[in-house]
Amino acid sequence: MKKIEIFTDGACSGNPGPGGWGAILRFNGTEKELSGGEKDTTNNRMELTAVIKALSALKEPCEVILTTDSKYVCDSITKGWVYSWQKNNWRKADKKPALNVDLWEELLPLLEKNKVTFKWVKGHNEHPENERCDKLAVAEYQQYL
Repeated sequence: MKKIEIFTDGACSGNPGPGGWGAILRFNGTEKELSGGEKDTTNNRMELTAVIKALSALKEPCEVILTTDSKYVCDSITKGWVYSWQKNNWRKADKKPALNVDLWEELLPLLEKNKVTFKWVKGHNEHPENERCDKLAVAEYQQYL
């Protein structure tokens, strides 16, 4: 399996509001930047979308180290919450509906296809790739302002 590094970030102007996402894929020293946005969304949806779009860009199953500043995305997967929500018909432990089910249903098959290790970094803390992803995300949502 190819070893890929992925960095992602999502951003919103208001929550909900115009949003954007950015991703950097790195393989053997070569980088590819991806980004996109939506007119009316939430920060968590943009964080999830960045991960989905980055993993969807892989042409074959890969071993991925995915760096994100989203505790929501990172903890939901690494702590197994999303798998519990799925098992319980997309209900959380408090019996309330899980949010962003459409995106989680898109992400889970990508996680099965690839061997993904999630790494959390503090946002806006001078992590070069995280800062670049944030700039990509902000540039996307600014188109809607």
